[in-house]
Amino acid sequence: MDLAAGPALDVLDLAGVVVFAASGALLAIRRGFDLIGLITLAAVTALGGGILRDLVINAGVPIAFREARYPITALITALLVLPTQAWFDRLRRPVLVLDAAGLGLFSATGAVIASEAGLGAVAAVTLGVTTATGGGVARDVLAGEAPQVFRPDSVLYVIPATVGAITVVVGHGIDLSMSVVGTVGAALATAIRLAALRFGWRASLPRRWQ
Repeated sequence: MDLAAGPALDVLDLAGVVVFAASGALLAIRRGFDLIGLITLAAVTALGGGILRDLVINAGVPIAFREARYPITALITALLVLPTQAWFDRLRRPVLVLDAAGLGLFSATGAVIASEAGLGAVAAVTLGVTTATGGGVARDVLAGEAPQVFRPDSVLYVIPATVGAITVVVGHGIDLSMSVVGTVGAALATAIRLAALRFGWRASLPRRWQ
């Protein structure tokens, strides 16, 4: 892996853990979960996509189990949400904003790691999207909600993650710094998702044939 990308990739990956853990904790509060449920939902949301990513690229024991900083970061984030929940007048919006940030961060880091592992362009983009959406899907299922990625009333979700992952893969293909393209890809995916939330952009529904 590009040595310059190492520290930047770690920062992006841990930032994704923080925002996804916070989104999971906030959803748990909104659903009335107890403390164990809150911590579990935060951890699954924050670590699920990365675990799936590491298993797919055959990276051995997933980093979430090898590096204590990942589960510890998720745990601390979940516990910090508790005393600050009063700051949120409406929980629905913060969950979606944090989810957008996590989506962008994990789509970029997933694509970076897949590209550096030698996967082809299509596989790297697919894994970036899977990394970005895996934790959110698990979170929604455990919370008893239809995953946002599948809901017809949900604004763009997979498309922003795909754009972020493609940005990384293209940058890798022309030998740009992975720290730069990872940051740009994460910011672009997050911005598109937030714009979709703001303006209500949605993917078209398939036409029903009679």
